[in-house]
Amino acid sequence: MTLSAYLIKWTFDFINFLHKPFKKVIPIQVFRYIFSGGLNTFLDSFIYFILYNYVIRKRDVDLSFFKISPHIASFLIVFPITFFTGFFLSKYITFTESKLQGRVQLLRFGITIVSSLVLQYLLMKLFVDLLSFYPTPSKVTASGIAAIYTYITHKHFSFKTKNILDRTNVN
Repeated sequence: MTLSAYLIKWTFDFINFLHKPFKKVIPIQVFRYIFSGGLNTFLDSFIYFILYNYVIRKRDVDLSFFKISPHIASFLIVFPITFFTGFFLSKYITFTESKLQGRVQLLRFGITIVSSLVLQYLLMKLFVDLLSFYPTPSKVTASGIAAIYTYITHKHFSFKTKNILDRTNVN
């Protein structure tokens, strides 16, 4: 057994163990999505914290032709890392039944993530700028809505399991 196969099996066993108390109320795929998303969010926050505080040291990043603020520079560095960890967790832990080619899944995953970022941006503009809600609860609400959106979109688009031809009566 390869190391990657062993890690995937161990992760499945661990998630299944954690899922037992919730199995009557949360389907296993939703639980895996929550677990994978939570793990990726933790990884994102942890790497961001290290980059912002200890690598970039809360200073502007001077690229000679323009400067990038430290929080944006940290975001720009961490985003591609957690984009790919999110993809691999989704592909190998959450949506394992999909038979789409990996490159198709990756492209669709990217489209979904970009559209989720746009959705969160628009929701923040709506909640904070138009409705005058507090920013932190608005961010939590926007993130929750985006999480539901990405789960549905990943399930039915990025990692779909049925081909369109399966639903038609083509001979």
